[in-house]
Amino acid sequence: MSKAIDTRRLQSVAPRKFKVFTHHQLDQIPELSQLPEAVRFEMQVVANVLPFRVNEYVIQDLIDWSRVPDDPIFQLVFPQREMLEPEAFERMAALLKRAAIREEVRTLATELRGDLNPHPAGQMELNVPTLDDEPVDGLQHKYRETVLFFPSQGQVCHSYCTFCFRWAQFVGDKDLRFALGEAEKLHRYLREHRELSDLLVTGGDPMVMKTHHLEGYLSALTAPEFEHIQTIRIGTKALTFWPYRFVSDADSDALLRLLERLVMAGKHVAIMAHYNHWRELETPIAREAIRRVRDTGAVIRAQGPLLRHINDDADAWARMWRTQVRLGVVPYYMFVERDTGARRYFEVPLVRAWQIYRDAMQQVSGLGRTARGPSMSAKPGKVEIQGVSDIQGEKVLALRFIQGRNPDWVQRPFFARYDETATWLDQLRPAFGEERFFFEDEMPLG
Repeated sequence: MSKAIDTRRLQSVAPRKFKVFTHHQLDQIPELSQLPEAVRFEMQVVANVLPFRVNEYVIQDLIDWSRVPDDPIFQLVFPQREMLEPEAFERMAALLKRAAIREEVRTLATELRGDLNPHPAGQMELNVPTLDDEPVDGLQHKYRETVLFFPSQGQVCHSYCTFCFRWAQFVGDKDLRFALGEAEKLHRYLREHRELSDLLVTGGDPMVMKTHHLEGYLSALTAPEFEHIQTIRIGTKALTFWPYRFVSDADSDALLRLLERLVMAGKHVAIMAHYNHWRELETPIAREAIRRVRDTGAVIRAQGPLLRHINDDADAWARMWRTQVRLGVVPYYMFVERDTGARRYFEVPLVRAWQIYRDAMQQVSGLGRTARGPSMSAKPGKVEIQGVSDIQGEKVLALRFIQGRNPDWVQRPFFARYDETATWLDQLRPAFGEERFFFEDEMPLG
């Protein structure tokens, strides 16, 4: 028997029915009854603008309801009033209070979403590739070696994160969504672009798909014509929001066999797992899911953003990284919250982000220091804040490209004026009297 599907250690794990709540069922969540009615109404207001979806596992197993509203997982999944600008909140609240018809609510929600930068970093304008001179909406090709694939069957998640930079995928507006449902278009693009080495399957969350859909996209990649595709990455939060996907769902074993076949065919399979807090690693089912995935030969790499109200604390990151290492998960990235959606609620100044990263790194061993960051996935590329320094009497922020639209930018250091309030790359100004950063000749920030 394949070790990946050995069920001998699963005798105490009973299958669990997946039950999910959206903003239409907010008042059906029993645990929310402990909150004041005014707070529950505020949640409804925000949930009519930003996407909301949470499942029973997250509610019952991850949230400490004695700590609400300060519990980090509660903040991670439940909408808060301050996630909208005051004027936007009041406009939507007024509609709901007078029981406006659904079309009015939908129209206002669409207007308000347009002010939230639904596709940051040039995703719509710069990243969408073409086949036969026609855009392929379900692919993004920003960096030479890596293409992102958004399968149409994976355009939801088991629960939604309130900070999500891809929130526009979930609000029902086709004009804001990336998705591709044709395996042949994906395979043709991969065949025609030999410079590619990595395929990143993302969403939404690809792990909401039935295994046979995922298999339809990935199994063909074991053929010789795709030998240039060396790494298959799958971005998911299922390991934390629905670990039963890997343990006791009806097609869990089939999923693990698929991962194992890809590994045996010589592909590096990387599960790009989204973790925001050490609490997500504490439940027995989450740890069993990690064990089963690792038994396939796939590598789990952990990434997530630094978020005010959730994990803006060095001790929390250090504990999470230590736990990940102990469980065989590789810390990979600490991201900066992107300039989209509810970012004003979550954003942390870049200087403070670097201080948190540094202080957390100082608490872990070398195996925990594989996480890069704090990293901004900005328009020109992934930019890492490397620290604060004094150069020729000027206090500066040192930065570098981890990845860039132009590969020549990678690992090239550059410097910005010290700024304790800036939260994103376009708020920084070049140091030493320069008018522009070196890359702006090709990719202006403005």
